[in-house]
Amino acid sequence: MTETQRITTDPAQCGGRPCIRHLRIRVTDVLDLLAAGASRAEILEDYPSLESEDITAALEYAARQSDHPVLRVA
Repeated sequence: MTETQRITTDPAQCGGRPCIRHLRIRVTDVLDLLAAGASRAEILEDYPSLESEDITAALEYAARQSDHPVLRVA
């Protein structure tokens, strides 16, 4: 089951960037923390309003955004 329904966008919040459950925590914030080596437990400790499923949703969202067809011009 997908967790991406946890990702929300609102033009009036965070410049319309994808956020977690209407919180002012952007998907990119979660991804940056993971890329910097923060563990899931550390992120959840630092951001008590986040849930483990929110981190999964951010990863799923990023994976879907990077999956696009490659078109070759002959």
